[in-house]
Amino acid sequence: MGDLSVAAVPFYFAAMSAEAWHHHRRQQRTGETTPGDYTPADTVASLTMGTASLVAPFVLPKLVQRLDLTRSRRRRLVLGAAGAAVATTVVADVAARIAEARAQGLEAGQVPDSPAALAGVDATTEGGTVVDRSAEPRRWRRIAARARKVAGSGAVASVAAVGAAVCGTLAAQTTAKRLFERRPGPDLGEGPLAWAVALLGWDFLYYWNHRFMHTSRYMWAIHVVHHSSERYNLSTALRQPVADALGTFVPYGALALLGVRPHIIQQSRAINLIYQFWIHTDAIDRIGPFERWFNSASHHRVHHGSNLRYIDRNHGGILIVWDRLFGTFTPEDPAEPVVYGLTKNVESYNPVRIATHEHADMLADVAGADDWSDRLSFVLRGPGWAYQRHRELADQATGSGATSMRPELAASANAR
Repeated sequence: MGDLSVAAVPFYFAAMSAEAWHHHRRQQRTGETTPGDYTPADTVASLTMGTASLVAPFVLPKLVQRLDLTRSRRRRLVLGAAGAAVATTVVADVAARIAEARAQGLEAGQVPDSPAALAGVDATTEGGTVVDRSAEPRRWRRIAARARKVAGSGAVASVAAVGAAVCGTLAAQTTAKRLFERRPGPDLGEGPLAWAVALLGWDFLYYWNHRFMHTSRYMWAIHVVHHSSERYNLSTALRQPVADALGTFVPYGALALLGVRPHIIQQSRAINLIYQFWIHTDAIDRIGPFERWFNSASHHRVHHGSNLRYIDRNHGGILIVWDRLFGTFTPEDPAEPVVYGLTKNVESYNPVRIATHEHADMLADVAGADDWSDRLSFVLRGPGWAYQRHRELADQATGSGATSMRPELAASANAR
């Protein structure tokens, strides 16, 4: 049996065509545009990302899994490179601090008691001779700046090497095939029980993985692709991540330990994706009593909102009961229309920019940080923490607290 999500591609395009026609008729009738309307640039970007998401799994996971630390030769190579990068960063940090201290000390020790200093020249007197000190602190500041660049490069290399190795090792060791061979219990076969365990289990794990992707920045950097559109229509459903191999997920292969065969796990993934396609629309309002149990267009519109009350809510795939059980459910409020997109939008339809912008920003933050606490926090903590830290650093540097994020969201720990 082939991948059902790929087999459904003709259905996707037929549904998008029907939705586009519906929205066109709506616009003619009301004379108003909505975030659900199709625009060429946005739609092309979404379809391009969807195509890339089908190709990426054939390339990136294989590359990352080559860093599997259970292989002794790879372990020595990866850990050696990571160790060298960490050591370089530590030495450069120390050098930068020493150079900064020397520069500050010289500047603090300057005494304008000579004719040259009084005339505006940075100088002091030694033994009755005027000595120009202006070049000395500048030299130490240049040394400090160079050391900071080396430390930043070393920190990025350290984070990238360790992160890729952890991701590759986890992925390689938790494939459905490997875990099925090591299952402690019986094979559930091909019957209804196997499919029930697979579908329910996949949806449960999906909820937690989806939630984690909103609460840790390196995971958000993968998932932000899907939230990057300021439109909300069926093409948005196809704007899928391409860098899943760079994440640490609760392994769906764990279902194999319960006796579910790998191909059933794979088809459960496809069924989950197909279900989620139709909920990316504003053409459907509510689905009545089913809203209590199942994810719907209304519930998922909330999930794509950048409004403060909607951020990081409604993570479910097929079932919304997980959100109700674990406290992440918020209903759509007709009095507060959903604002789609990000709190800090990409402002680009370039697929490369869409796919990489958060990774690039995250690594730039790592490179620019002065200590390991901030470096690791910029990767492991939520995207909202990063925004708040930017605000704190801006306050320290300028006293202004300026930020490009919407003011009402700037202090929110959940902003992303």
